[in-house]
Amino acid sequence: MISRISRVLYPSIQLSPCKLRGARHMASLGVSGDKVENRSNLKTIDDLPGPSQLELIYWVFLRGYLFHMHELEAKLKKKYGPIWVSTLSHYRMVNIADPDILETLLKQEGKYPMRATMILWKGHRDLRGHSYGPLSEQGHRWQTLRSVLNQKMLKPTDAVRYIDTLNEVVPDLVDKIRELRVESQSGLVVTNVAELMYRFAFESICGVIFETRLGCLRREVADEIQKLISSVGIMLENEVVIERLPHWTRNWLPYWGRFVEAWDAIFAYGTKLIDKKVEDIEGRLQRGDDLGGAYLTHLLTSGKLGLKEVYGIMPEILQAGVDTTSNTLTWALYLLAKHPEIQKTLYEEVVSVIPGDKIPSNEDLARMPLLKAVIKETLRMYPVVPQNGRIITDKEIVLEGYLFPKDTLFVLSHYVLSHDENSFSEPNKFLPQRWLRSSGKNHHPFASIPFGYGVRGCLGRRVAELEMHLALSQIIRQFQLLPDPEMKEAKAKNRVVLVSDIPINLQFIDRQ
Repeated sequence: MISRISRVLYPSIQLSPCKLRGARHMASLGVSGDKVENRSNLKTIDDLPGPSQLELIYWVFLRGYLFHMHELEAKLKKKYGPIWVSTLSHYRMVNIADPDILETLLKQEGKYPMRATMILWKGHRDLRGHSYGPLSEQGHRWQTLRSVLNQKMLKPTDAVRYIDTLNEVVPDLVDKIRELRVESQSGLVVTNVAELMYRFAFESICGVIFETRLGCLRREVADEIQKLISSVGIMLENEVVIERLPHWTRNWLPYWGRFVEAWDAIFAYGTKLIDKKVEDIEGRLQRGDDLGGAYLTHLLTSGKLGLKEVYGIMPEILQAGVDTTSNTLTWALYLLAKHPEIQKTLYEEVVSVIPGDKIPSNEDLARMPLLKAVIKETLRMYPVVPQNGRIITDKEIVLEGYLFPKDTLFVLSHYVLSHDENSFSEPNKFLPQRWLRSSGKNHHPFASIPFGYGVRGCLGRRVAELEMHLALSQIIRQFQLLPDPEMKEAKAKNRVVLVSDIPINLQFIDRQ
């Protein structure tokens, strides 16, 4: 069946995990491919300061920082400086917590940088015989995948094509808010806003990439949809634990089994949606109809990917797309509820551009700078991924007088970077105006990069931003936000992505 859709097949290349080489290894290539001069004057990874493995184990497991690694990194930066080395389990990591050093690193990435080794994700793919996706693949094969995936997604003009789809989902979100608050004693409170935003994000991203509505915002959600929604959270929660445990524990502790089972559920439903689209395309071809469609149709008909590759790609795009928007919107609503003056100013901006029942257009969004600043500030305070990995695979790197061999694992400490008072005054305060041109403030371009940088930057950034801007503008236009009086202060918890440690409950009061 697929032969009529995709004529050129690229079998998945199962690459072995990147090996972290010894610190004393000296290769012939240096920065940007040039020879490294005065090598005798350069230090190595062994000369870097940092905690011992026993010290890290103490902080992570005995002092309770397993799900608060971003806070631990802030402590370690104060003690060891902006660049330090740490070893935990089988990972030896060089942490970067300074924007200048980060800029130097990322501008030397080359053609095939890696986010990290993604050993756990690859372990699941290898176990089940799946192809790698855009986050787990590496090298030339990754570049080939990414070149196809970038089309119809990466540019701002690409994202605009999905505005009608998203504008169909946002009203359902507003209706769901009204439905849920009725269930509260006061008739105003929506409990666990994060779960609601998760459902909205699932509905939105599936509408974009799978070209179908799942019904995540309906009163009754199908069991298989609920299992899909739950599986992403289960997978991430267990990934944090597995990363910090020896491999032999997989047969004795439940975390690996839960991780695999969660990914199986995500792949199973993704495969179902893809197969349904294949049948739809086949039917259209037989009838001579216009294929229509957007993202999934493009991948299946481009002639550049095989069906097995599409099966491996879509779950990873789905997982990345859900967490970015759901967590950021949750934190943004929480922050606006706690800052009524900023919320009032944002409301005034929104209604001046999209009054009444007007459906917002891309041009309308361009006229709401505070709306965009609120999202930027939320991502600064609560970056979706507080820590990210980078491995430069094709050359040595020199940073701050240290020579690092190829395949060194660098940890980009995004949370620490975006909370550094040297980059942002009053970093723990919610100040969206700092991002407005009228503020006259210039920030280091690498102090807050929530969507990454360069060729490994977030594939769905433009769609995620569009989704968040549309949803937030409509919610603020419809409701005044207040905290639930009974809710405690929410703190960030690191579950690979940054989430609240308690359910966020908010009052949604109809505007007059």
